[in-house]
Amino acid sequence: MVGTNSGDTSADSAGSGDEFAVIERLRARFERAAGTHMRGGRPLDAEVWIGDDAAVVRCPAGGSALLATDLVVAGVHVDLGLCGLDDLGYKALMATVSDLAAMGGRPDHVLVSIASPPGSDLDLLADGVAVAAEEAGCVVVGGDLSGSPALVVSVAVSGSLHGSPQLGPLLRSGARPGDQLLVTGPLGGSAAGLRLLRQRRDQGIASRPSAEESELIRAHRRPLARLDEGEVSRLSGARAAIDISDGLVADIRHLARASDVGISLDDLPVAPGSTAEEALGGGEEYELIVATGDAGRLQHEFATAGLRPPIVIGRCTDDPGRLELHGDPLPAGGWRHDLG
Repeated sequence: MVGTNSGDTSADSAGSGDEFAVIERLRARFERAAGTHMRGGRPLDAEVWIGDDAAVVRCPAGGSALLATDLVVAGVHVDLGLCGLDDLGYKALMATVSDLAAMGGRPDHVLVSIASPPGSDLDLLADGVAVAAEEAGCVVVGGDLSGSPALVVSVAVSGSLHGSPQLGPLLRSGARPGDQLLVTGPLGGSAAGLRLLRQRRDQGIASRPSAEESELIRAHRRPLARLDEGEVSRLSGARAAIDISDGLVADIRHLARASDVGISLDDLPVAPGSTAEEALGGGEEYELIVATGDAGRLQHEFATAGLRPPIVIGRCTDDPGRLELHGDPLPAGGWRHDLG
């Protein structure tokens, strides 16, 4: 991994080429275009367009669909000297369905498009996609192929909300002051796995990794989307959620900004073998941050579903400009793509 797990400390910059500044410009441009032919360029009630983990759109026949897409680029998101093409395919699909997990939804159908240099083992790549699709409970129904100087995998997924249809999707914007913040598991495993893979390559280590090291390497090569956890969170009355793709400190800022709340964190659950820095800024582990007014109910429903207990890490406050960890300002970190 060259990108998300690099711990880039420039994540709070917002220049013209900053990833999120570009997203805002594109959103405004697309909404202006939609305004010429579609509902004034604004989402209807119960719809969500650009700005959350996934889009929510009304279906003509009734109900809503969840839509999400993601890219995995060799040399940016995955180092193919450390991971196989099957790992890349697996991660590409899991990264996309994780956005639906953050909304409390389930993936149904997937499109996979691949741009590839000549000679790439696309069968091996497809093996990873197929394993991830089976684990996530969705089906690949199409896509596209093209030649390219760099290997790029684009995954688009449609999904739906199961159970209690009157409960809408979890949004980043739903948190309220006083809500408790929980994560669905300890953090930093993917970044630590990347660190271990680099150390083993650079130092020529050929011995079998320990059980703890193997778990960290697996967390990097094959991260799991927390679909069960997202759905249980939504059905138990949670108010907001986001997946940790860019790192805890980056993604909790996204949630705080969307909900207009402050953040006070008093715990940082670190995966065994990881560091606090990796837990704060590593990213690409796809655990969920969940905001709820009833942490006890959330923990009870997780236990009933046979899931790992979610971990309380802090609370939302009524001071949107104040983001703290152990009483100190929340450090910078996480990942943003520089598109300048």
